[in-house]
Amino acid sequence: MIKRFLFSITLVLLSPLVAAVEITPAKLQASYWVDNSEGLDISGLSFCAGKLLAVSDKNSGEIYALALDGDRAELRSHLLLADLGIPSKDQTGSLWVALTEFFRPAGELDFEGISCADDTIHLVSEHYNRIANVDAQGRANWQEHIWSPKAREQGYLQKPNASSEGLVKAGDTFWVAMERDPRGLLRLNANGEVRTFTLPPVSGLDFYGRSEDLTGLDYYDGALFTLERNAHAVCRREPSSLKAQWCVDYRELEESPERIYEETRYGKGEGLAVNSQGIFVVLDNNNVGRAQAPEDKRALLLHLAFPESNH
Repeated sequence: MIKRFLFSITLVLLSPLVAAVEITPAKLQASYWVDNSEGLDISGLSFCAGKLLAVSDKNSGEIYALALDGDRAELRSHLLLADLGIPSKDQTGSLWVALTEFFRPAGELDFEGISCADDTIHLVSEHYNRIANVDAQGRANWQEHIWSPKAREQGYLQKPNASSEGLVKAGDTFWVAMERDPRGLLRLNANGEVRTFTLPPVSGLDFYGRSEDLTGLDYYDGALFTLERNAHAVCRREPSSLKAQWCVDYRELEESPERIYEETRYGKGEGLAVNSQGIFVVLDNNNVGRAQAPEDKRALLLHLAFPESNH
């Protein structure tokens, strides 16, 4: 399966046509208020050796595990990171980005994505637009490849806090979700070769007048899965063309009276993980309380089913 994927991504990507895609309301398998998640803003998910791991964009020194037990979910410490330090910076950014980062503490790595391959965990830092490798003991190092200059040259990563938002490794290839204005995908090969891609649009996918964005990625069953936050949707896409095969819309679940947060200007889905059990989306609530209980600032995890006609 991985060999087919690696072969397919060598083909020409993109199509100017808008894809006619089935968009179905998401079917809820379960939802969880995540204990111990207050103030951490969970920003990435990945299944790793049977565990559902997570990262926080507020804590750069730790990887977490989400333990699901019946109708409860608990965020637990999984691994403390050691020896990571601060990476060298991309010097090609705009003056606006440079001035914004001047006032941001260097140690805030702002991890937004996590992916696992073999015994290594990979994290993507939005602050530095770099990928870190973490071994089973928590020893961490930055990859040598600096790919943000190429992305900036092609019009991506133009705004602060709107860049690297998701990560998945498939075979020897990394895919990075570039969040918005414009959104896109970056493909990084093992030799450091970089290509960027615009996602083919999906007819009927509604971003409700907000930025078209991309905040999470996963690779499962020969396909890329994309989390399209402001559309409240997860789409299954062909790696060879990036065209969507189907999408599920979870807006009614996120904004239901029992789940909606007090602030709803933008969608909140940031972490995506997919396995044989279905689709898992975690909401980054930015420490905002839910409408029915404002003092409750826990994150929300949604477990969605695959569309019945497409699984």
